Amino acid sequence: MNTLDSARQVTACRVCGGVDWQDVVSFGSVPPANAFLEPAPAYEEDRYPLAVISCRSCRLMSLTHVVDPEILYRTYAYATPASDTINDHMRYVADVCRTRFDLPAGGFVVELGSNTGVQLRAFQEAGLRVLGVDPARNLVEVAERHGVRTLPEFFDADTARAVARDHGRADLVLGRHVFAHIDDVAGVLTGVRELLAPGGVFAIEVPWALDMVDDLEFDTIYHEHLSYFLVRTLVTLYERHGLRVLDVERLPVHGGSILVFAGLESGPWRPRPSVRELCDREEAAGLFGDDAYRRFAERVETTRRELRDLIRGQVAEGRRVAGYGASAKGVTLLNVCGLDGGELEFCSDTTPLKQGKVMPGVHVPVCSPKRAAQDPPDLYLLLAWNYAEEILAKEAGYLGRGGRFVIPVPRPLIVSGETRAA
Repeated sequence: MNTLDSARQVTACRVCGGVDWQDVVSFGSVPPANAFLEPAPAYEEDRYPLAVISCRSCRLMSLTHVVDPEILYRTYAYATPASDTINDHMRYVADVCRTRFDLPAGGFVVELGSNTGVQLRAFQEAGLRVLGVDPARNLVEVAERHGVRTLPEFFDADTARAVARDHGRADLVLGRHVFAHIDDVAGVLTGVRELLAPGGVFAIEVPWALDMVDDLEFDTIYHEHLSYFLVRTLVTLYERHGLRVLDVERLPVHGGSILVFAGLESGPWRPRPSVRELCDREEAAGLFGDDAYRRFAERVETTRRELRDLIRGQVAEGRRVAGYGASAKGVTLLNVCGLDGGELEFCSDTTPLKQGKVMPGVHVPVCSPKRAAQDPPDLYLLLAWNYAEEILAKEAGYLGRGGRFVIPVPRPLIVSGETRAA
């Protein structure tokens, strides 16, 4: 059902307080991307508006509505995947954070949105003390079983003060793909200032809005992702809250992310050239004017239509189609492109929490990869396209037997064993 009882409409920009917004894209009302359902004859789901606006003052891209985080996060279906790509990436993040800003031996690391604690275990293995903070009680239990102490809380100033009192100040506060989920960024940054040691570093990993616009990653737009950041927008935000952006590194994960390091204004660190370089790239891409966002919206509509027509055409010709990876972006892609259980027989996913359930809105059943391999389709729609290289290599046998994949963005592309080898 459409409901606004548990959603708040955004009026003022959470970064700069501006109220002059450019409308970018609107996908109507859709269910939360991680609200997987038990199979049933009929479904009644809460749906919320899903649309993006851009602040003309600081160019934050924001959703128009904020869904109550208690609904989205207290029980959470996403768990850090058992992927070589992501595991290698998390080890790299731990190494960079330790070495680039001289984390002391035995130093203290706090992670916001720490999920099942996999990232923190990489710091533990390097000899650092760790503490996770995550509101998803089901994931906290998993982290604790693996020896990562985790508080089942949202991170705010009160939580930060309690952590500082009980454990001491942090040498590193880390938020990997969680900062964009937060509405009250001012409250979080107040907490970061309360918790950081004088020479400590605050590091966040977020999708880079320039990559999202350039590569047409519109399926990363869902209710958990409230903000889509440019580096210059983060500079503006941090300056308003007593922090300084120190360094930025581009990363390939999740379709293009940035690892942004910041410290207290009174701290010992000074900004590195990367900050200005990426701000200049954003300026050159035209992302501080309206035209770039208009072009993005037009391209989104083209790809939505092309993907829908391609998949429906394959089904009309008698081919069996399934999804590969029941990711949040995959749920979004299917919902906003109008593809559902009428086109996709099932979706294969490695996450036990999702297997045996159906995808929100589109009601495609989710099964294990083992079950999918027993009766593979003619064509997989690669919903987890951010792991494309790893998946295509893993599924070389399927491709060799004549199977094909569709990579959906930025434009639908069919990959076969022949094209893969070419």
